[in-house]
Amino acid sequence: MSQLLTIASGNPSKVAEIEAMLGPLPLVVQRQPDDLDVEETGDTYGDNANLKATAAALRTKGWAIADDSGLEVDALQGAPGLYSARYATGDQAKVQRILDELGNTPYRSACFRSTMVLSDPTGNCVAAAEGVCWGEILKAPAYLNGGYESLLWVREAGCTYGQLNESQLSRLGSRGKAARALATHLKQFLKLH
Repeated sequence: MSQLLTIASGNPSKVAEIEAMLGPLPLVVQRQPDDLDVEETGDTYGDNANLKATAAALRTKGWAIADDSGLEVDALQGAPGLYSARYATGDQAKVQRILDELGNTPYRSACFRSTMVLSDPTGNCVAAAEGVCWGEILKAPAYLNGGYESLLWVREAGCTYGQLNESQLSRLGSRGKAARALATHLKQFLKLH
């Protein structure tokens, strides 16, 4: 019998991405209730993921996973990091702020970092995993109307993060790496075979 798992996100593309990464597991995946809105007030990606997973688990009275992630630019001391979503208003402004702050520095290493957590039906987070995808910030976005993912060049893939295909996202992407690391915990706690 398949287990029901709620992905604590209202973003359909994020839910589809995580569902694809968990594909081999015998799970029925649903996204969180539409009216569930969790304020991300944590001090770390893990804290924010815990807040979201706990809220979704308690609301659905079932297992839930959530993730939180951000872009960390070494030359900016890890910024925007936890504040990636609030770094500026709109994708274009966020991209421009990163480019302005980096200027012409040759030191452009950066990464997407994701923390994914699993909450039991009582709202206790029982497992967590992290994934990191390293790259470097381009001097201009690789394509129009993209966000941070249009700036991070992933050398292993020969393209930007935003141009990774589904299998590359699963293998190289920060969320994919976190989902793979969390899969063993999912199997254990949800007794999946």
